[in-house]
Amino acid sequence: MSPGRRAFLRSALGATASAALLPVTARAQAAPPKVIVVGGGFAGASCARALRVVDPHIAVTLVEPSTTFTACPFSNGVIAGLRELSAQQFTYDHVAAAGITLARTTATAVDAPARTVTLADGARLPYDRLVLAPGIDIRWGALAGYDEAAATPMPHAWKAGEQTLLLRRQLEAMADGGLVVISAPANPFRCPPGPYERASLIAHYLKTRKPRSKLIVLDAKDTFSKQKLFQQAWTELYPNLLEWVPLSKGGAVTSVEPATRTLVTDFGRHKAAVASVIPPQKAGHIAEVAGVADRTGWCPIDPATFESKLQPSIHVIGDAAIAGAMPKSAFAANSQAKTCAAAVAQLLAGTPPPVPKLINTCYSLVAPDYGISVAGVYRPTNGQLADIPGAGGVSPSEAPRSARAQEATYAEAWFRTITAEVFG
Repeated sequence: MSPGRRAFLRSALGATASAALLPVTARAQAAPPKVIVVGGGFAGASCARALRVVDPHIAVTLVEPSTTFTACPFSNGVIAGLRELSAQQFTYDHVAAAGITLARTTATAVDAPARTVTLADGARLPYDRLVLAPGIDIRWGALAGYDEAAATPMPHAWKAGEQTLLLRRQLEAMADGGLVVISAPANPFRCPPGPYERASLIAHYLKTRKPRSKLIVLDAKDTFSKQKLFQQAWTELYPNLLEWVPLSKGGAVTSVEPATRTLVTDFGRHKAAVASVIPPQKAGHIAEVAGVADRTGWCPIDPATFESKLQPSIHVIGDAAIAGAMPKSAFAANSQAKTCAAAVAQLLAGTPPPVPKLINTCYSLVAPDYGISVAGVYRPTNGQLADIPGAGGVSPSEAPRSARAQEATYAEAWFRTITAEVFG
């Protein structure tokens, strides 16, 4: 990405965030409106905090059973032995300190007509507006042979935590000369560049620690995010080590055999020493329970407010939402959360929300000192979020290695900044 475009996006981000978080006019009503946010990831925690900024009068409850959040961005670095899982983990102490009530349990039911959320402990919480940020669930069984038990011999590691460490330990235990296979799913799924960053950083691990080994990416697609930049880097950094097999050349995995770590395609069988199967996904379970997920498993929303198109007064943000051209990423989740918070506050105040512009930037590491990025700016168009032509961009393909190193530094700075904003 050019310096001029980066500067534009920085200024646009500042303007967008500032506009989204302008306080609404103080209310005359005595009882504060109640907003419940379900899910404490980048989307949910960001929205809860933004609601308290945009209107401190709103009573915000965050429903999240975990005491610690484990971030997916940069977790591929944990798999490759470049950082520890503890660097990915954050508590909700500062979220609570912002005046947000934490319900340390799971939401099990939503009564949309009555506007209540039922919790695992039996409590029923009333709401004026409900924000669902449930992230993703795995579609167990959508890939033949890949059920919950299969995730032990063939980790997906697409929800950061124990799966991340499991895949790391399997790589560490693999003999030099072993075959690593990663399968990438068809769109849509969480973090479109993620499988290719994972392949890159595992390739870096193999190159430096187990150079006789090889890595194959079996892909259910013919194109992917930042493809030219990734492939350019692979040719430069990992020749004869990393092979990408697209859909058109037999890359789609049709079934797996966990007992032997075998991935089956229409063109053959791949028996791996280590296999990371990234399976098809859907919105987190509460979205289905609440009636906001459609037959695709994802949640259609109004792109200006993120209100569900299926249930009134319920909003869906983050990976679970069908956000048009906007990808499923942590940056996007944070941007959507602020937009949604502003819209919720305006709707509660009885005023129409403004038409938003949203921003996303995705950094990927191809090596510890080699970063690439893609950025986009989006606005509601014809009922969905669409790219604003010319407002985004990707890292230049002919950039010197010093620029790639600088992008890696930017990526680390972004992670520190967003986690400090949301959880600090």
